[in-house]
Amino acid sequence: MQREKIIAVVGLGLIGGSLAAALRGFEDYTVVGVVRRQETADYAVSHEVCDRVTLDPMEVLPEADVVWLCMNPQGIVDYMARYRDVFRAGALVTDVGGIKTAIMEGAGVLPETVDFIGCHPMAGTEFSGIEHSFPTMFQRAHFILTPRPSSTPEHIALMRRVSAYIGCSDVVTTTPERHDAIIAYTSQLMHIIAVSVCDDEELFQCRGFEGGSFRDCTRVAALDVDLWTQLFSMNAPALTREIDRLVQNLSAYRDAIAGGDVQALSDKLTWSANRKRQMNLPGPGQIML
Repeated sequence: MQREKIIAVVGLGLIGGSLAAALRGFEDYTVVGVVRRQETADYAVSHEVCDRVTLDPMEVLPEADVVWLCMNPQGIVDYMARYRDVFRAGALVTDVGGIKTAIMEGAGVLPETVDFIGCHPMAGTEFSGIEHSFPTMFQRAHFILTPRPSSTPEHIALMRRVSAYIGCSDVVTTTPERHDAIIAYTSQLMHIIAVSVCDDEELFQCRGFEGGSFRDCTRVAALDVDLWTQLFSMNAPALTREIDRLVQNLSAYRDAIAGGDVQALSDKLTWSANRKRQMNLPGPGQIML
């Protein structure tokens, strides 16, 4: 009798729940959710988020072929340290963490018999919790991988098939350091801008005047505080550099506006607008989103 092949998804929150639901039916794997609270387990069962669910990691980790860690970054690091001797020999352990350097360093505790590939599907919403999860979350998202030198070609190929199955637009392979430097700009800085805008004393006076640009800019400000505190603090050097650059760019616009230099302002707006249009042009390796 053939052994059951298992993907264990540890943590069925927004991302983990969406991932588990998206993975159902993938090849011949059984998707098993691992949760801490009975309420989460009940929701997962009643909404068919995964094939089955357990509150006891020891029921599934020793048998799982793939273990997907879907919690906050420090939680991922702590989980690997706690269960390092439980993972099945030959298993692939991966994650969904929004930073990669600290997580990849944390994976150093795993025995040589366990493979680890860092993963970051670029998808999410401003909400949290399994009740906000949905299986189409990863449609057209980028699927970022940070393999270790020892990661097997078979496991990398498996991750690529997963990416295609859950609907991602492409697979981007990079180093954890490069990932964190870029994510500081494309994701973390955007959240800093959003929360900073919401710090303005006029925020609650704007009702009736806010348009799409305001709503788009501030959408992610209603964030998961614990998660983003970790993401910001664990990527502090890269994020600080991006904030410094943003302050310089804002200052240049402020100076042009305050000084009444219409030509300088027009030139800067032209420069910025053209760069955005160039970023949106389709071409090799680019996808219109």
